[in-house]
Amino acid sequence: MRPELTPPYPLDRLAGLLGADRSGARAEPTVTGVAFDNRQVRPGDLYVGLPGANTHGARFAREAVQAGAVAVLTDAAGAGLIAHPDELDTPVLRVADPRRAMSTAAAEVYGRPATKLIMIGVTGTNGKTTTSDLTAAGLRATGLHCGVIGTLGYFLDGGELPGNRTTITTPESPDVQALLAIMVEHGADVVVMEVSSHALALGRVDEIVFDVAGFTNLGRDHLDFHGSEEAYFEAKAQLFTPQHARRAVINIDDARGPELLSRSTAGGLQVATTSLAGSPGAGVDHYRCLSYDAVADPVEVSIQTPAGELDFRLGLPGSYNVANAITALAMLDRLGIDLPTAAGGLAAAAVPGRLQRVELSDGPRAYVDFAHTPQAIRSVLTELAATVADGRLITVLGCGGDRDPAKRGPMGAAAAELSDLVIITDDNPRSEDPRLIRAAALAGAREQADRQSRPVDILDGGDRAGAIRTALAAAGRSDVVAVLGKGHEHGQEINGTVVAFDDAEQLASGWHELAAGTPAESTGKAGRA
Repeated sequence: MRPELTPPYPLDRLAGLLGADRSGARAEPTVTGVAFDNRQVRPGDLYVGLPGANTHGARFAREAVQAGAVAVLTDAAGAGLIAHPDELDTPVLRVADPRRAMSTAAAEVYGRPATKLIMIGVTGTNGKTTTSDLTAAGLRATGLHCGVIGTLGYFLDGGELPGNRTTITTPESPDVQALLAIMVEHGADVVVMEVSSHALALGRVDEIVFDVAGFTNLGRDHLDFHGSEEAYFEAKAQLFTPQHARRAVINIDDARGPELLSRSTAGGLQVATTSLAGSPGAGVDHYRCLSYDAVADPVEVSIQTPAGELDFRLGLPGSYNVANAITALAMLDRLGIDLPTAAGGLAAAAVPGRLQRVELSDGPRAYVDFAHTPQAIRSVLTELAATVADGRLITVLGCGGDRDPAKRGPMGAAAAELSDLVIITDDNPRSEDPRLIRAAALAGAREQADRQSRPVDILDGGDRAGAIRTALAAAGRSDVVAVLGKGHEHGQEINGTVVAFDDAEQLASGWHELAAGTPAESTGKAGRA
């Protein structure tokens, strides 16, 4: 995705700004785009050769030039891989940290679009997507043109922008800056962005100062990348510094909230706090929940704001979504947005794959949710368990391959703690053996079952389609079926191939097959664990 109106940017000016050493051709081209994948290069681009886990992007400099790149930006190692830079007939810029330089280059080339928008950033382990969507719903209710960048894709005024959507929460800096420039061209006033820990650690948002940044919570996630929970927290905490934000909204119910509050205040940010539990504030503007009726549809919520009480209705069930809504409204209030008008936009809010109800005619209540951390699983199942009267809570759960294997056991344990029947299945196995992934989650579920007095049945459900059908076959009308882990995703990644798969569609088609008496076609083998 590229903006249409990018003025040519002189390479010599960019080289000076980056403090780059230069070799190769002495031509003085102008740059109209930035790309770090040689397959995405367009004529006029600056190609960035990044060091990678498996190879160095500079190895593809020749292909990038053949595709139209007018210059190459890389590090000393990358420059060394370009054995004869003069033969490229293209300038080669060398910097110490090409990833950070790429962020600056993209912001410059695309006209620093973030400075032309109100920027809202949301981070946390769970709730980023929901909080972002609720914030956007509130903005649209006030008549502002709002863009969203996050896990669900890229949107402007609720309509999805065409492009190659990925599962990456926050895109790389050239894509972020290009998206922001596109939104400026299309008249956006404000952009809400999910800001991941990867994005902060890898400099994807280095050239953006958010007008307000919100913190939802911190749990266990992405330790395969960060190495420790402390490093994960420190990556998140970068957002709450003057380099990245002007104002902060922090959930102090979370164990890390008070620490983040102290650090943000000391750093000079304007800070406000939120509390679903109704906790008092800590010397800053505070937004706390007074009451909510979780049985009502929409949920009836009353909160205390610095300006007084505010009542509103929320279209999403679950106490944690009330917490997300308070964070969203607090961020909007810090920006001077009319709060009652914005709150009115939350009544009809719906977020794909977040406690998404799937209607099954004369069947059990069924939900799809993206929960893929122990904390999120526990939150979702706590809410659903409270709605089960005479029936059972049946949970279908998988763990992703090539991602933080240490959280698989705790994920299984969280499901066993709150469910009556747990069916462990595949998520996105990626390059791993799905049987081994399931075994880790099953072990955690069994250990939890041994620790608790409440009985729980645990099954190895095999493949995901089969596991969903096993859950439906076991469910009565008074039961609740929760399918967790993939949420909004429309594909399943297996050995480098993404095959079409949608949990909501699988629930609907599986129930139709059962109701019609049609045998389900699946390779899944469900058995008692």
